[in-house]
Amino acid sequence: MTEATDAAEEYPRRYVAAQADFGDWETAEQYYRELAERDLRSPDAFEKWLLDWSELDACFDEEGTAREIELTRRTDDAERERRHVDFVENVKPRREPWHDRLRRKFVGYAAEHDLPPMRYEVLERNCRNAVEIFREDNVPLLTRDEILQQRYQKITAAMTCDFDGRECTIQQVMQQLEQPDRTLREKAWRMAADRFALDAVVLDVLYDQMVSLRHQIARNADCADYRAYAFKAKQRFDYTPEDCLEYHDAIEKVVVPALVRLADERTKKLAIDSLRPWDLDVDVDGRPPLRPFETDRQLADGCSRIFARIDPDFGDIFSTLVERGMLDLGSRKGKAPGGYQEMYWEQRMPFIFMNAVGTEDDVSTLLHEGGHAFHSWACRNEPLLAYRHFPLEFAEVASMSMECLAHPHLEEFFGDDADRARKRHLLDILHFLPWMARVDAFQHYVYTHVEHDTQRRQDEWQALRKRFAPHQDWSGLESYERNSWHRKLHFFQVPFYYIEYGIAQLGALQVWLSAKSNVREAVAKYRAALTLGGSRPLPELFETAGCKFDFSEATLRPLIEAVVEEIQRLT
Repeated sequence: MTEATDAAEEYPRRYVAAQADFGDWETAEQYYRELAERDLRSPDAFEKWLLDWSELDACFDEEGTAREIELTRRTDDAERERRHVDFVENVKPRREPWHDRLRRKFVGYAAEHDLPPMRYEVLERNCRNAVEIFREDNVPLLTRDEILQQRYQKITAAMTCDFDGRECTIQQVMQQLEQPDRTLREKAWRMAADRFALDAVVLDVLYDQMVSLRHQIARNADCADYRAYAFKAKQRFDYTPEDCLEYHDAIEKVVVPALVRLADERTKKLAIDSLRPWDLDVDVDGRPPLRPFETDRQLADGCSRIFARIDPDFGDIFSTLVERGMLDLGSRKGKAPGGYQEMYWEQRMPFIFMNAVGTEDDVSTLLHEGGHAFHSWACRNEPLLAYRHFPLEFAEVASMSMECLAHPHLEEFFGDDADRARKRHLLDILHFLPWMARVDAFQHYVYTHVEHDTQRRQDEWQALRKRFAPHQDWSGLESYERNSWHRKLHFFQVPFYYIEYGIAQLGALQVWLSAKSNVREAVAKYRAALTLGGSRPLPELFETAGCKFDFSEATLRPLIEAVVEEIQRLT
């Protein structure tokens, strides 16, 4: 059982003073200086130094995380924005040179001592890589990039539409795409698209600035382009850009044909000539959209029951998050778009953020973010902060697997319509993989063709739609389509973060198939992998979870065949 005890009692500070304020750089600097200058004359001294470094970074990072979370909850609050920008511009960048000194100190010690590889090989690899790409000239550029990211967030968070006499967020308008009335769906789709179009030029200019800035960061680090830099910065040691391109090809060969066949069935059932962008989410049998909850509390309670049925510990952990106020679920004006799970690093406490409006997608989102939270919780007792972080490719296995593990328990929300919800989730997976490939391929193109202007990027975006979504009819909507990539926050805020979802989806589907055979064993392996955090290489994390780390056609095809078979069974 998990008890909601005070975080300070759970993880008391042992190196940093209890009242140290990390909104003030001078306070932080004295600690980083001491660590950089400390004599590591024995293995015990080295271990103590690592623990002190972890505690210091956790305190520092929590200050930044808390300010960022506050801003995403109210992007229209000038004081929250001021506090966040102050930390990003005046505090956080000043740590980077000290981090470089500490990593070099670690690498130097590791070169002179025989460190146990099972404990330190991943940390040593990561530190060597970070040292290789660090350039002090990039610190202000990375800060500038972060400020530009916040501008995108503020622009999109302010977007509202007057829908049927009511001011609505974009998320609230888009839920109308599930309505049986096709005229209403088209009206909602066009209204949201028109609202984004108002800021299209602003977003294009903003992205131009980002691409140019990121290319300069890469060149400063002696990388050919930002793609090469991003693969190093994201510690992608176990696959290459070429592997990603081959994965795109496999998706085009395996998933797209399956999706086209299903799209043909959808077109016939809807009795329409072609699938327009507003025809993709409506129920093909004309049933009203599933509305599984009305309040944030109902959403949280229903997911809590599902988590407990998968594993009682998950239910206890989620209850703790609720008790400590670690959920912000509902959509509202001024709230940043999207959803995330972030960590208060000193408290070692997960926080879940999303924009729920009452849809079945919201249920999937909270199940997904809950998986992230259980991952963070599973390794919260790991002494080294570096290992309480984990590869993004496996972080998404944790979250996507939770969506799949929830399948047998969806009656909690959907009752007799649970099979309908299960089928919808599997269809979403089929739709997602080509979409993921399109998003990732677009970034490969952008950052290896930085000389190209907005028009040529728009051309590429359209070409990728024809490659990965040929079943969608955008005729007459070309001006919307050419700018539709503006809605994908990853392009602006987390560049080159998307292939991870595609890799992880294959891991999650393997967990799903294992659970259909032996759910207890599948959950046990899943939990064992979560407890490793980031302490082992990525392929080993997959293996511990009972999955192959492979995204070739040989792995993809049987998984997609199993998904299609299950969809047909649920029809």
